[in-house]
Amino acid sequence: MVQIGLGLLSGVFVGFSLGIVGGGGSVLAVPLLLYFVGIGSTHLAIGTSAVSVAVNAAISLASHARTGNVKWRCASVFAIAGVIGAFGGSTLGKITDGQQLLVLFALAMMAISVIMLRRRKNAGDPGVRLSRQNLPHLLGIGAGTGFLAGFFGIGGGFLVVPGLMMATGMPIINAVGSSLVAVTLFGLTTAGNYAVSGLVDWTLSAVFVAGGLVGGALGTAAAHRLSKQRGALNVVFAAVVFAVAVYVMIRALHLI
Repeated sequence: MVQIGLGLLSGVFVGFSLGIVGGGGSVLAVPLLLYFVGIGSTHLAIGTSAVSVAVNAAISLASHARTGNVKWRCASVFAIAGVIGAFGGSTLGKITDGQQLLVLFALAMMAISVIMLRRRKNAGDPGVRLSRQNLPHLLGIGAGTGFLAGFFGIGGGFLVVPGLMMATGMPIINAVGSSLVAVTLFGLTTAGNYAVSGLVDWTLSAVFVAGGLVGGALGTAAAHRLSKQRGALNVVFAAVVFAVAVYVMIRALHLI
């Protein structure tokens, strides 16, 4: 019962992160399942988190879609290109030293947080659509983002949000909503892979999803409020990404 309660709290936290910044699912869920919930097996934690993150991302996606935040065509092109890139990235990631992989990931996240802070005064174009001009950018940046997500073994939300903004110039609130298309798709792919091997704790995953329902609703509402304050959502996104990067770096260097 204690483990179920801790799983519920973890689900709320992950759902909130997905709702407010469109990322943090796998990056937060795996450490929470391992060190907070106490699931024991790394592979079981990854498989369980993949199912939970995919479902929670889909729930948050529905919330953002109802309020018109999702640019479906841009998001779909980006996600499809990302899936192709993720295959190559995951292939390379499997033959790369794990500690080096985590350090590189932490450095990449720190760089992203700085970029997002520098762009906080750029409101973006809420009327952006899929076009001949942004299609090549969506395909190229989408494939690159998917490659990095596959290489680092994450859902990729922290990479997809700035990637969508760079490719199309859309506001961050639209990038957050649209990013969940890719996060859901990436998560389902990973979840299917692990489920086939029996590496999913379905009971804990269901509890995690239940918590995510609450957290996702709270996160989406917070994202809407912050999006009305110029640059505020960018600052929150950058702060969360940087904080997670520091944690990953500490774990990779075995400082705790």
